[in-house]
Amino acid sequence: MSYTIQQFYDKGLAHASYVIIDGDKAAVIDPERDVQPYIDFANQLAASIVAIIETHPHADFVSGHLELHQATRASIYCSKLLGATYAHTPFDDGDIITLNTTQLAAINTPGHSPDSICVALITAEASIDAVFTGDTLFIGDCGRPDLRENVGNTVAAAEMLAKQMYHSLNVKLAQLPDHTVVYPTHGAGSLCGKNLSSDTSSTMLRERATNPALQPTNETDFLKYILTDQPFVPKYFENSVQLNKRGAPSLAQALQHLETDSIHCTGCLGKIKKDVLIIDARAQSEFKKSSLPNSINLQEGGKFETWLGAIVSPNEPFYLIAKDDTTLHYLLSRIAKIGYENQVQGLFTTQYGSLTMPIFDQQHFDNNPNSYTLLDVRNHNEVKQGPLLPNAIAIPLPELRDRWQELPTHLPIAIHCAAGYRSAAAQSILFNHLSLQLFDIGEKINEYKQ
Repeated sequence: MSYTIQQFYDKGLAHASYVIIDGDKAAVIDPERDVQPYIDFANQLAASIVAIIETHPHADFVSGHLELHQATRASIYCSKLLGATYAHTPFDDGDIITLNTTQLAAINTPGHSPDSICVALITAEASIDAVFTGDTLFIGDCGRPDLRENVGNTVAAAEMLAKQMYHSLNVKLAQLPDHTVVYPTHGAGSLCGKNLSSDTSSTMLRERATNPALQPTNETDFLKYILTDQPFVPKYFENSVQLNKRGAPSLAQALQHLETDSIHCTGCLGKIKKDVLIIDARAQSEFKKSSLPNSINLQEGGKFETWLGAIVSPNEPFYLIAKDDTTLHYLLSRIAKIGYENQVQGLFTTQYGSLTMPIFDQQHFDNNPNSYTLLDVRNHNEVKQGPLLPNAIAIPLPELRDRWQELPTHLPIAIHCAAGYRSAAAQSILFNHLSLQLFDIGEKINEYKQ
């Protein structure tokens, strides 16, 4: 085998990107915002990056394709349908990139988006050894078709894209041999599909046998499958598509204003503007003991940037609070992954605040179940599978800032999700709007599960 494939996996966004090296030439597929790891890997193998491929304008993360081009002078390849405003080479059916003896061939596979492509790796022996499927085919699923109804160079209704996905899977990808290794751009936890496997690669043989999206069916039944029970769409998705279409600025350039102009201190709380949102990433135990007005508790965790982009709108300014400098800079890098870095107005490492959150009294709750309004902030598809507590009002966390007025105010509110992260955020959101008692059931919800 003359080539090397290296997968880079970002667990926070469940995003996989790839470097393919054949001799002294390398190609990168769907790079993340921080491009240095790809440069370093190519250098380790004494290869030059000569091609950067975008399978589509991503909605769930900001790609580093433009910065990688500026750093390496490699050409960027994408479908002509994308309408990219950066310098690029069209890459569609019949187009080939040659890396010494290995070829990368474009396959137009609309469905997740009108401009989606897959990339087949073809050896000197004409074997299709691998296919990089972008958001078209995942392990155990396929890409959702409902993200391009309002954004992109080509706008398309979900049903039309679902029909295109049926054709892409059953005609285009069906031609690939069983041994072809499938490398998708996302895994379990991504919001670009509904049932992704935790596996990060597979084969066409295995996917034909186990993937629901590849089972023999008619178009009508496939549309019913793919259009049903898709997860929520975070607020930042449309913004990311537009940003990726024109190309994001370099990461260092994007963060420069925070290095030079930010409020970065302990005890400078008087400089915070009262009408600007605060994102407090400290542990909920610390936040509940001491927090600031207009704060939302989004704890540092595996899905921090996803929940930030689900709750905070693009272009909405906010301050960032974390437990220490190291965490602040780490979270900034994650904020940049969704293109929100310019919204950060200042950085704080404070332990002081004027507000204290009430603590959930489980014994009182159990003895007086009718003395509370119950709020379930899980996603719609989770609630559909069944309630965790009876008679709870269901408002998903991403919708709570817009729908809090729907809640009755004659009783204290007890909030739950599936494990405690979202309910802590929900308590902090409601604390900014309601004067009644608000309790976060938190991890204790596990004791009520059947």
